[in-house]
This record gives sequence, C-alpha cells and structure tokens, in this order.
Amino acid sequence: MDQPSALEVMQGVEAPPSFNPHGWRRPSRPVVDVPRLFEELQAGSRKALGQAITLVESAKPSDRMLADRLLEMCLAVAGNSVRIGVTGTPGVGKSTLLEALGRHLLEDEGRKIAVLAVDPTSARTHGSILGDKNRMPTLSQHDRAFVRPSPACGALGGVAYQTREVIAVVEAAGYDTVFVETVGVGQSETLVHQMVDCFLLLLLPNSGDELQGIKRGVMELADVIAITKADGSHEIPAKVARQQVINALMYVKGHEPMPDVQLVSSVGATSGMDALWQSIAGFLDRQCAQGAFKARRSDQAVEWMSELFRQRVQISLTAAAYDQKEALAQKVRAGTLMPRPASDQLLQIWQESLLTEGNH
Repeated sequence: MDQPSALEVMQGVEAPPSFNPHGWRRPSRPVVDVPRLFEELQAGSRKALGQAITLVESAKPSDRMLADRLLEMCLAVAGNSVRIGVTGTPGVGKSTLLEALGRHLLEDEGRKIAVLAVDPTSARTHGSILGDKNRMPTLSQHDRAFVRPSPACGALGGVAYQTREVIAVVEAAGYDTVFVETVGVGQSETLVHQMVDCFLLLLLPNSGDELQGIKRGVMELADVIAITKADGSHEIPAKVARQQVINALMYVKGHEPMPDVQLVSSVGATSGMDALWQSIAGFLDRQCAQGAFKARRSDQAVEWMSELFRQRVQISLTAAAYDQKEALAQKVRAGTLMPRPASDQLLQIWQESLLTEGNH
C-alpha cells in the first residue's frame, strides 16, 4: 500500500490558510507634520530629534521637500552653539576623548552636548557599523547629551553629506556645544574645518618626527592640537611628540598664531581635559574679540551653498545620463573608448537635457 504523501491533505484535515490572502503590502509611513515635529524638537523631545535627523538625512525626494521646510524653521533659531570638529587617524582615541571631555563639560561646565559621529561606510557592502555610542556610555545615557552616529555614505573629507543640516537641527533643539567626530581617514579630513568654529586635531605619541608633521596637510588648519594617550609608558614619548609638533608648526604656521598643543589622557582622572577645554574656549574668545568668529561662519555659509550646488549638479548629471552611462562604460571596459572622451559625451548629454528642460 502506497504511503500518503506528507504534502497531501489527509481526510478530515482542513487545508491550511494561505499566507496573507489579501496580499502583502509595505506599511505606509505616516506623513510628517513638520510644524508639530519642530515644536516637539524645541520642547526637548529626543524622539523628535531623532526623527528630524532621519528626515534631513533621507535621500527620498518626498522627504527632501519636508526636510527643506524643517531646516528653514531650524535655521531661524540655530547658530547659538559652539561647533567643534574632532579629527585624527583611526585609533587615536577620538570617541574615548569625547567621552572624557564630555563628562567634564557636563559635570563642571553645565553644558548641553551633542556629538555627531560620522562612521565609515564599506566600499563593498555599503554598510556602516555605527558603534560609536559603545565608546561613549556616559554621554549616550545622560539627559543633557545626545550622540548620533551617521554613515559617511561615500562622502569625502571625513564627514557626511548632511552634517551641516544635522548641526542646524541639534542647535534648534537647544544643544549649546556640538562636536563633529570625523571618520578618521588620515591627512585629508579638511572639510570639517569648513563647518565648525574650532578644529581640534588629535595625534598619537610616536606618530612621526617634525618632517612628518610638516607633511600633514590637516595640521595647517588645526586650531588646537592634543597628543592623546599621554599616560603610563607613553607619557615621555607624548612629551617628545608635543615638542616635535611645536617645531613642525613653526614651519607650517609661520607667523600665524600658534595653536595650543596639549597632552591628554582619557583614562583614570581624565588628566588634561580641563586644560584642553581652556585652550578651545580661549581660541573661541580670541576669535570673537577679533571679529573672526562671525566672518568664519559667513564664509562657511557660502561654502555650504557651493557644496549643495555641486551635489545637485552631480545628481542632475547622473539622472540625465543614466541610460547612456552604462553603454559608454561598456566601451571603456572594452578599450574602444577612452575615459576622457566618454566623460565629455556624458557632459554633452547633460547639457542637452538642460536645454530641453529650458525649452519646455
């Protein structure tokens, strides 16, 4: 006798219902009420702050329209914080230093702190770990601190595409001290200098001599420099590194005001954090007294405009030449067309699309 198949429905057993007979639908996200979101943001809602940042970081065209409305409201009340960029090579201790310096500002200065940590994005998977909160447990849980990791998403210069917009959002939420922690890719992280009031460069002991210091392009832009991990067996090398940095700055800065170079340790009693903050505050006070603070912010607003223009031109070019780009890429791969004339053809396609839109 043939055995019944397990796939057949036995007599007396009802057929199982099919999965979601009405069809699966992606749940629709409720439309964002921008005025209400802005009101909750100013009232101190951390949930609203997270939603606002997610909105301004979104690349969806529908979200961009709402984000522009929200940013217009935020910019009207933003600008009342100090913005500090923190950069340095991977492993220099950026997150650890921010945790220690942040504790000092919360406990001794009574400040309200936001940390915008930009995380590198994988070139293969296009994903980011976004794990900087793990290194800032105190700031992540404190009611006067807010830590937000964001993916770089291929943006160069150590920051994300919407970092300026996120700064405006956290300022509208009432945070008076905003740290921007860069990706940490080496010597090219200069874009953050164009969006902060003070540029803090972190260096490791034994990271090179005076010549290596002169070669660091980022050192030309540093407003304050800190040698990290200056404790234990690293204390003497850190002092040597400090003198080497001072020597290099004499060549890099010339007759310009020399930035303070501090020794800091983020462990134990967090030695050097008070002196580091005094250097940052002293730099900002001098900038305000000389009228350079407002001038710097004005120049940054113009640079923001230029950066947005470059982004939108790139988006427009990619959209206009999307169909032809792959065909030209195949010719470049085959070696029948050189990259330069191929790029010229893409540019011509974009220009023709602009003329067509203008005629309509």
